[in-house]
Amino acid sequence: MTTTTTDERALADLQREHGPALFHFLLGLTFGDRQRAEDLLQETLVRAWQHPEAFDGPYESMRPWLFTVGRRLAIDARRSRLARPAEVSDAVLESAPGREDTAESAVAALDVREAVRTLSPEHRAVLVQIYFRGLSVGETAEVLGIPAGTVKSRSYYALRLLSRNLPGYSHRSSSLSSGSRAAASATAA
Repeated sequence: MTTTTTDERALADLQREHGPALFHFLLGLTFGDRQRAEDLLQETLVRAWQHPEAFDGPYESMRPWLFTVGRRLAIDARRSRLARPAEVSDAVLESAPGREDTAESAVAALDVREAVRTLSPEHRAVLVQIYFRGLSVGETAEVLGIPAGTVKSRSYYALRLLSRNLPGYSHRSSSLSSGSRAAASATAA
């Protein structure tokens, strides 16, 4: 099976005569994206090469045919891009937070759970209210029926005890908060 294609010289003449105008038209359709406009221009010229019958049309110029093909290709390309998920650049991927290792967080939750069990019931009750349930000092005092100063004191001493009992504990509050979150999910389970 042989396919007929457009003569290369006719195609070169077509590109020389209509290429710049078609490129600027496609540039407008792609909102100034030069690379997409160039791709569409190339695809339009490939279609002209594949369809020599378009050169025999009743019109004086190939420009209307080229612009119609280019516009349809631009529409198809846009629909195709909208139909698939947006592409993500390397910069976005590098700035995205890494996924936590679930095994590591499970081990941390077990460590926190075990360390919390070593606390006295009074100290444990204060930590559960403040860190696991997210209550304020005043709310914790109200729930437990003790003064706010006692809540502060018990939480301070409970955290000091936890720092001794947790392996690899760092004195930064963010580490305890993430460990507390892990323990909260472990105790909730």
